[in-house]
Formats: sequence, structure tokens, C-alpha cells
Amino acid sequence: MTEHFSKTDASICKIIPLMKITGPLSKMKTSLQESVSYGLVLREVHFDLTPLVGKDLKLTYSGQIFCSNCGTKTKKSYAQGHCFPCTIKLASCDLCILKPETCHYEKGTCREPAWGEEHCLKPHIIYLANSSGLKVGITRKTQVPTRWMDQGASEALPIMEVKNRFTSGQIEVLFKKHISDKTDWRKMLKGEPESIDLKEWRDKLMGELALELKNFEYTLLDEPVVKFNYPIESYPEKVKSFNLDKISEITGRLIGIKGQYLIFDTGVLNVRAHTGYEVTLEEIDATA
Repeated sequence: MTEHFSKTDASICKIIPLMKITGPLSKMKTSLQESVSYGLVLREVHFDLTPLVGKDLKLTYSGQIFCSNCGTKTKKSYAQGHCFPCTIKLASCDLCILKPETCHYEKGTCREPAWGEEHCLKPHIIYLANSSGLKVGITRKTQVPTRWMDQGASEALPIMEVKNRFTSGQIEVLFKKHISDKTDWRKMLKGEPESIDLKEWRDKLMGELALELKNFEYTLLDEPVVKFNYPIESYPEKVKSFNLDKISEITGRLIGIKGQYLIFDTGVLNVRAHTGYEVTLEEIDATA
């Protein structure tokens, strides 16, 4: 069996084939080779998901949710997999994570200053990407290219580097006056978007924003466009989203994986949105 993940990942948990596994969901691990490879960690065991594309699976939700931070059982998941107390105290759950231009570390009000120094006061990248059309985004430099794969981008281009998250958020606000910062996930899951000349758009936007960008310190990047191929057998004609709060069992043929979505022939599941939900995942014999 081919190992698709780094030595760091493998040292944490051994990668083994799927038979029947149970545990709380977490964001799928990705790595970039000829195409994007996916793995899932359940109860500290790392399973390779990519070879499951084309197979019939059953995913059963136990009805239990566990906080991804403290492990406490919770009736409801907040901020992608947290219990309510952790949502209130963790810096990673603060509003400034969604709106980085509102970062308040310098005001001395960060919930966890040490966490802020490690995650927010680090170099960040402003980028252009194409997942369901042109968009602008930001990410920590160390999260390139993971962030793009998590969003299901077909191509991405880093355009600027800045010293911290706050500055990247301020610059992103400028770009959002001209292009979107959102991905239409339904459109992204229906097929490959039409290719976009990201470098041409970079040059155009940098020209339009030249005066406003003089107020910021940044390094203009000259990097190649990164392209992504995903393990997809076919795309669905219609995108039906599964919600584990409403349905406890999903069965169907896994026809692809893109972004943080498992694409079944019966519907799609946003794995990251169900972080902490305890599930059992198993292969089934559709002919039985």
C-alpha cells in the first residue's frame, strides 16, 4: 500500500486500510503529489481515503459529539467541532479568525497571547485562487498549499507576503472591493471551473490598488501557478448536502473527494463541518 503522508504524520499514527473504523471526525489530511491525496484520522489511527474512491461505503453517526479541543461530550458543536466553553475561551474560535482585519492582539485583549504569537504574528500569504471562480484569500505561509486543497481550488497563485495576519486581513479587504473572497461550494462540487489567468488578474488588481497598497509593507511574489487534481471518478449533476444532525446514516458509492467534501453518488458530506461527530465508516458489498 502506498503511503501518501509525511513522516511526521506517519509517526503519529500508522496508516492502515479501511475495514470498519469508529471515532470522531476531524478535518481530512491532504498531501500534494501527482494529485491530491486524502487521509482521515479516527481515534489516532490514520486511514488512507484516496483508494476508497469508487467503492461503496456506509457512514453511521452514533449521535455523540466530542469537543475537538478538550474531548468533552457536547450536545452541540460550535465553531467547527468545539464545546461551548472552549468556543468562548480559545483564541482560535474568536471572531477575528473569520475577520482577520479585526485582530486585537496589539490591544492586549487576545484570548491566548501565546497562541496569537504562534499563529497570527507569523508571515501570511495573500493569494488568488480558482475553485468556483476567481477569489482572493489569505493563509499562514506554513499553510501553503494545504489551504488551497482544503478549499478545493483547481489553481492558486500566491501574490504577496506580509508579516502578520492583521496586515493580510487589511489587504484582503482592499481586494474584496474588486473580487470575491468566497467559494461557491455547490459549483465547486459540480465540476472543474473554467481556467483563469491568475497572473493577469494579479497584475490588473495590483495596478488598481497601487495607491492604497502604499500604506502597507509587503513583499510582492513572483511564483508559478499551482494546479490541483483531485481523486474524482465523476461529478454529481445535482449537489445534495448531508447533515448528520438530520440523518444518521449515509450509504453510497464514493465518487470523489474534493476540498473537505466526501462526494457520494447519493450526496456530499462536509467532513470539516462535522468535526467531533462520532461516526463509523465501513466498506459495504453493494451486491449483497
